Amino acid sequence: MNGIKMTALILIVAGALGLAYGSFSFTKETHQAKIGPLELSVKEKQTVNVPVWAGIGAIVIGGALLLFGGKRG
Repeated sequence: MNGIKMTALILIVAGALGLAYGSFSFTKETHQAKIGPLELSVKEKQTVNVPVWAGIGAIVIGGALLLFGGKRG
């Protein structure tokens, strides 16, 4: 499998996952203060929303690469 087909499949899968889940969360640890040996940190949970147009766009671009990417003129 060449690189263009692999990229196309990754885009299609990522677009489908983006449409299926709509968002993803991650935990970010920030260091607030460090006083001598004592270190205070805060863990923040952040959510990133994936726009519908981005998921559909990834699927369309992946499909176009899959169909037309391997053809050389």
